[in-house]
Amino acid sequence: MRTLLSAADALAMGDTTSAQLVEEALERIAAPDGEGGRAFVAVQAEAARAAAGAMDQLRRVARAPGPWAGIPISVKDLFDQAGAVTAAGSVARRDAAPATATAPAIARLERAGFVVLGRTNMVEFAFSGTGLNPHHGTPRAPWDRETGRAPGGSSSGAAVAVADGMGFGAIGSDTGGSCRVPAALCGITGFKPTARRVPLAGAFPLSATLDSIGPLAPSVACCAVLDAVMAGEDDESPPPAMPLEGLRLGLPSATYLFDGIAPPVAAAFEIALRRLEAAGARLIDVALPEIAEIPAANAAGGFAAAEAWALHRELIGRARDRYDPLILARIEGGASMSATDLIELMAERARIIAAIAPRTAPLDAILAPTCPLTPPAIAELAEADAFNRINRLLLRNTSVANFLDRCSISIPCQAEGEAPVGLMLTGENGGDRRLLAVARAVEDALTREGAGR
Repeated sequence: MRTLLSAADALAMGDTTSAQLVEEALERIAAPDGEGGRAFVAVQAEAARAAAGAMDQLRRVARAPGPWAGIPISVKDLFDQAGAVTAAGSVARRDAAPATATAPAIARLERAGFVVLGRTNMVEFAFSGTGLNPHHGTPRAPWDRETGRAPGGSSSGAAVAVADGMGFGAIGSDTGGSCRVPAALCGITGFKPTARRVPLAGAFPLSATLDSIGPLAPSVACCAVLDAVMAGEDDESPPPAMPLEGLRLGLPSATYLFDGIAPPVAAAFEIALRRLEAAGARLIDVALPEIAEIPAANAAGGFAAAEAWALHRELIGRARDRYDPLILARIEGGASMSATDLIELMAERARIIAAIAPRTAPLDAILAPTCPLTPPAIAELAEADAFNRINRLLLRNTSVANFLDRCSISIPCQAEGEAPVGLMLTGENGGDRRLLAVARAVEDALTREGAGR
């Protein structure tokens, strides 16, 4: 899989042009036997070609805005783009007025010279980890396409686009795992930053408390670049991999993160641990019993249900029949939450965050499987009971980092040819660049590649 960094090198050396990269991506999107028709809800081919031509011209006169100028990426359907309707994967907002301004995170990418290919498919209003979308179709995960496997969500089209070479990265959102779950199920990398790191303005919300904006890409370094640009950092280069020898990687005990793991996930995770140990990392058991208290804290419905209901109740009153019934039921679950429920949840969250922080501070990252399952068959998710059960499992591990307001990343750890499995590393609140440096070291050890490009 080609990386964003290799594309930047090729552009700098004159081995390719932005126009060529964009045309290759557009061809993959348009391929009749591919997933482009389901991975994208809008292909902005004319604008992408124009932007590519402009970047190529700027390179010819040594005026390109930076090393990433001309590299094609995609954006999730919940980001505002000036002149486009922000539908958020739904048809309930099809009559909404076009956005008058582009979301700051996306505008920063465009100022750096990235070329936006179009808008990717997603779970309606980002409220599921399965990747299903009855309005636009569900893009199939790369593994076992004949059966038709769910890509994970909610950033489903973003993950499939990256996995299939429809651009060199994709921008998604992560409220309970929406970058990391589809990354794990599609065999790529997905990063959830600390929530405050990237501005949320211009991104259609699910939960203002838990939402964060992150990249999906072929590698940790690719994610690090996209994250740095969106965060407005002066240094957009990825942090170098930390030396793996001596890194303290925590395995949390007294939690549910390892319960009921499917055999392929357990096997891949155990092999990854052994390889990290062999490379010099220290695996340390750490007691984090408070993680097991998170489901009880969320028992009344959780932040996402309450905040989604507050946002959607008026639109539901006008366009109820346009909603996916599975998503509608999840949103309406927030209607029963009281102010007391929400205040108690806020207090419990603060207590749990404070209790866990001093015990993880000495660690370089916490390890767990990203998802306890490999990609489920899309057909399995047709009934509401199965959908809800599998959705809870897919989001079970990833949602912990959102609740704790931490950064977290999923990297592939399966052997070639096997079902995709994600290895999740979770860092400290605000420790994003350090986590990315640790993740690069782990990625290098698992792939047996050097720390270079």
